[in-house]
Amino acid sequence: MSSFGIIFIYLEIVNLAAFALMGIDKRRAVKKRRRIPEATLILSAVLGGGIGALAGMYLFRHKTRKKKFTVGIPVILAMQASFFLLLFYVISR
Repeated sequence: MSSFGIIFIYLEIVNLAAFALMGIDKRRAVKKRRRIPEATLILSAVLGGGIGALAGMYLFRHKTRKKKFTVGIPVILAMQASFFLLLFYVISR
C-alpha cells in the first residue's frame, strides 16, 4: 500500500472517530449523563480529525457557542490542511 493510501485510511478513521465523539457527547448532554471531556474532543481534532469534529459540531449543533470550538476547530483544520498539502507535495516529488 502506498503512503497516500495509509494516510488516507488514517484520516478516515480519525475523522469518523471525531465525528462520533461529537455525536455521543451531544446525546449524553441531552440525557444529562456523564460527558466526554472537552480535551478529548479537541484532541480528536488535533490528531487529524478536524473535518469530522467540525462536521459533528454543526450537524449535531454541539459546542457551537464555545469560542474554544468555533475558533479552535477551524484553526486546527486549517493547520492540518496546510500540513497535509505540504506532506503530499513532499511525498509526490
